[in-house]
Amino acid sequence: MSALPWSVALWLFAIGFYGMITSRHYVHLIGCLSVMQSGTYVLLLSAGFRWGAGPPVFADHPPGTPAVDPVVQALVLTDIVVGAAVTALLLALALQLHKRRGTLDPEELRPMRR
Repeated sequence: MSALPWSVALWLFAIGFYGMITSRHYVHLIGCLSVMQSGTYVLLLSAGFRWGAGPPVFADHPPGTPAVDPVVQALVLTDIVVGAAVTALLLALALQLHKRRGTLDPEELRPMRR
């Protein structure tokens, strides 16, 4: 197994984490969270990848032919769908926050008072 996918996943995760820490805008924060999730996609796919292996369609291959792990591919697809849903929900919440408060800067938002 090559170290390149692991280093790419770590780099994506680190860039997203740094962006989340230094973010001054909620939309930027949501984008950085998506970058961090992309790192998990690369990490999962690199864990299930095998050199010289074919697709996990066993009807076309003779028995004993190496194939990539289909469970990891299903997990990545599920992760992509969950990530898209979370991103859409967070962007909708940010839109409502901007409509009600007029800003998306976390420092300018104070607790609501009655």
